[in-house]
Amino acid sequence: MNNNSSSVKRGFRFYLKIYGKILLQDFKSKMSYRADFIISNIGMIVSNLVGFVTFYILFQNFETINGWTKYEMLFLYGFSLIALTPVQCFFDNNWNLRFFVKSGDFIKYCFRPLNIYFYFISEDFDVKGLGQLLFGTATLVYAWRHLAIPVTTLVIIQTILFLFTASLFMIAIMNFAAATCFWIQNSGYVMVIMSRFKDFSKYPASIYNSFFRIVFTFVIPIAFIAYYPSLVVLRPDSVPLLSWFSPLIGLAFFYLSYRFWVLGARKYEGTGS
Repeated sequence: MNNNSSSVKRGFRFYLKIYGKILLQDFKSKMSYRADFIISNIGMIVSNLVGFVTFYILFQNFETINGWTKYEMLFLYGFSLIALTPVQCFFDNNWNLRFFVKSGDFIKYCFRPLNIYFYFISEDFDVKGLGQLLFGTATLVYAWRHLAIPVTTLVIIQTILFLFTASLFMIAIMNFAAATCFWIQNSGYVMVIMSRFKDFSKYPASIYNSFFRIVFTFVIPIAFIAYYPSLVVLRPDSVPLLSWFSPLIGLAFFYLSYRFWVLGARKYEGTGS
């Protein structure tokens, strides 16, 4: 049974309304354990604080790294943390996909008149991402002030647009990784490996050698999670074409990951396994 043909006819407002209700219920259930909520966010802030301190230690010995100053690196770090927040908060259920597929419980998602991807992803909201968002925003603002980047309407719009763009790439990477469970039994390793690549996104792609720059741009495009999008704001006088095209590339990459995810779900639906 395929529920996608009927569900795609439903409009954006319908899904937004449904998601709001699901999100509210999930948030209420998590807030009933307030200690867990507080500890989770503190843990996320502390883990990101370690990265912040690492930059300071690093720049005690070096004024620049391949032409990048301390505050430019911190800007990139804060930018990446904000860009990674949506995949942490809204798409974290991808980590559970392989368990649902293996146990057979995924079949329940195949019989509701909702888009199967939306239905599965919307069931979990990871509150730890809020701590990451808070710390990332503080880091970005801190670096922004030291770099004296002008605060204009255009710059703010560009920042929001390219942060959204950057988010699409990590979401897409994890969509691809999660959906491999429809074909690979031990797909958890794929998820872990792809997730760890996000740590490389906090550094400018230009510090890597040519081989890794190609890999991080065209194979596993983590350079688009922060480096290319942030250049529009960080270095507006020397923006490469890949930065300007990153919104279109991000949308295309996300759409391909979505189609791959749905293809796997249809395979599961067809076999009933």
